[in-house]
Amino acid sequence: MSYAPADATAKGRVLLAYSGGLDTSCILAWLIEQGYEVYTFMADVGQEEDFAAAEAKALKVGAKKFFKSDLRKEFITELIYPAIQANCIYENVYLLGTSLARPVIARGMMEVAEREGCDYVSHGCTGKGNDQVRFELAFYGLKSDIKVIAPWRLPEFYNRFAGRAALLQYAAEKNIPVAQTAAKPWSTDENLFHISYEAGILEDPATCPPADMWKLTANPEDAPTEPDRITIEFKTGLPVKVVVKSQQDKTYTDSVEIFLALNALARKHGIGRIDIVENRFIGVKSRGCYESPGATVLRAAHIDLEGLTLDRNVRALRDQFLTVELSRIFYNGYFFSPEREFLTAAIPASQRTVNGTVALKLYKGNTIIEGRWSEEGLYDEQQSSMDELGGFEPSDTTGFIAIESIRIKKWCQANVRKGQAGVKPEDVYGARI
Repeated sequence: MSYAPADATAKGRVLLAYSGGLDTSCILAWLIEQGYEVYTFMADVGQEEDFAAAEAKALKVGAKKFFKSDLRKEFITELIYPAIQANCIYENVYLLGTSLARPVIARGMMEVAEREGCDYVSHGCTGKGNDQVRFELAFYGLKSDIKVIAPWRLPEFYNRFAGRAALLQYAAEKNIPVAQTAAKPWSTDENLFHISYEAGILEDPATCPPADMWKLTANPEDAPTEPDRITIEFKTGLPVKVVVKSQQDKTYTDSVEIFLALNALARKHGIGRIDIVENRFIGVKSRGCYESPGATVLRAAHIDLEGLTLDRNVRALRDQFLTVELSRIFYNGYFFSPEREFLTAAIPASQRTVNGTVALKLYKGNTIIEGRWSEEGLYDEQQSSMDELGGFEPSDTTGFIAIESIRIKKWCQANVRKGQAGVKPEDVYGARI
């Protein structure tokens, strides 16, 4: 792996992953100071962004060229949908919104770098964070000999800009307009799937996020008192149709439109906020706040439909291995890797029977399942009924219990021989203090 020194003797053409925010705007100016010819790249992954203003800003700061790629479709179909199919989640709470976007951004960026003959690529990721790993592993997975400039890992940069206050001062000196202020110093990352907030006052895990921080979702307490009712139809675990029953059965079938519609409805009802302390890949704990409105609704519907349509053992294997490992791969940035290819190849087999429709109610921060139906045939209403036999012979269960109890009986007998017969509270809960 090769990192370019930031000095004027190593001039070359750099493609910078540009967001238009504080960090990358200052890095753009700093790279130019060091003697590099800088091109900027922005990916449209569904963030609410004035791309024309961002382009104007980049060129004003000194970028030679500005490139934008619309990657929303592939972001949904290649990253979001497989994550939904696998019920991906990190540490049982985070839906991976930031990490899911990185592979498509990196691929779009490398396509431009190759086409424009760039000597280097650069990014504004902090030296303590996950995204530096995600981006650079993706870069090397796409072009093994690419050279990377990572300013936040260069002493001449991080000693000069010890924190966000120094960046704000530098931006003022360079007349770089930034949305971030000393009053609202947190950092954000937004895409179609979610928005994240970190740093600044949020670094104290006991500090309650200010009400005006949340951008996407309504405060659940202030959300409408009338719910929205919708149905989501899945084929092989993928959402193919959304019908908004409370809007005269308004229907969406395009993948981007489906996600935009679910985002709008979930935002309206305050769905998808979380506030967590997570374990970053490099070992540092981090406090982050996230809003994942449409994703929260989709995941809840998908999990519910699997209960009706997915074989018990297939679901257990998927949950115990594929979901956990693929979530870790996404979070840690190993998308362009043999293990990711192996695991995603297993997803379609696990989702072959996940076909059907789920009815949901969206109301004041809650995603409430109201029903589901499918023609897959794994659920037998008569067989499950408590009011009729439905082809099930209750006496058969006697033999089932007899076999299952063999080892339990032996364990009990062994305890008796050791003088440990019976179950005492301390056997279950530990010695009393």
